[in-house]
Amino acid sequence: MRALICGIGGQDGGYLAKLLLDKGYELYGTSRDIHLMSKIGLRSLQIENKVNLRSMAISDFRSVLTVLSEVKPDEVYNLAGQSSVGLSFEQPIETMESITIGTLNLLESIRFLNKNIRFYNAGSCECYGDTFKNSANENTAFKPRSPYAVAKASSFWQVANYREAYKLHASTGILFNHESPMRPERFVTRKIVSSACRIARGSDEVLALGNIDIHRDWGWAPDYVEAMWAMMKQDQASDYVVATGRTVSLSYFIECVFSELNLDWREHVRSNPSQFRPADILESRGDPSRAHKILGWHHKLEVEDIVREMIKAQMAADFQTPD
Repeated sequence: MRALICGIGGQDGGYLAKLLLDKGYELYGTSRDIHLMSKIGLRSLQIENKVNLRSMAISDFRSVLTVLSEVKPDEVYNLAGQSSVGLSFEQPIETMESITIGTLNLLESIRFLNKNIRFYNAGSCECYGDTFKNSANENTAFKPRSPYAVAKASSFWQVANYREAYKLHASTGILFNHESPMRPERFVTRKIVSSACRIARGSDEVLALGNIDIHRDWGWAPDYVEAMWAMMKQDQASDYVVATGRTVSLSYFIECVFSELNLDWREHVRSNPSQFRPADILESRGDPSRAHKILGWHHKLEVEDIVREMIKAQMAADFQTPD
């Protein structure tokens, strides 16, 4: 099998690449400019030299068509596009183009070149907006509250339309929050872990965050890429919620991190209203029952395990980095 991962330089791209290589795939990966792409993730997973890299501008149809024509993949995984909810408020046009136009370019290229190519699209729980005390499943209505969520909702319906109208094997994974040491520090979980580890080593910094009363369903990224692959193996394409089914507050996540380092988080963390988003989701809850039943997929790590793994990796990296 030959697979193409669009957006291979990100967290999910790296873990998915390792999974597919372990399964014997011939693997290709793209980034807007492979010469500028950070290869730290691929290098840390010891797979940098096992992936064939190509430059591809996902919002440029000709670029997408050219790469797919050359690679001739059996499977295409769309993990590309602007990936930060917070940044999407500052860069709404880039967010919309990279996600919506990018997804459309991939679907149209597959329709044009080879309808037998199987396609995975990275969706997002952000599309649901606030779920409050309810758990969102595949039939829950979307109520997006950010440019990022609007773009992901559009790409979801594009995939559904091409699946119905053109009979493509195209699926969307509606992934709830999933973390790992490969998260960039602009993401709040990694920001918390990095700051806490520095404080544990003697830093007197104060960690300033936005709203710490939000609630999220946090999973482990290596678990979630297994669900992506499982969707591609189904006879019929469909959409699936991928989540742990457990939601906790950001303040609980913070408490877990600092407690693991024998620190009292209240002495080191401040909530700063100036860092609140223009619109945010207070509670996000996922129901992965369908993924359990049809894909046979289940998460392995709980949020407390994720905290320990992220701290272990961060402390190892800090130890190797000169002051």
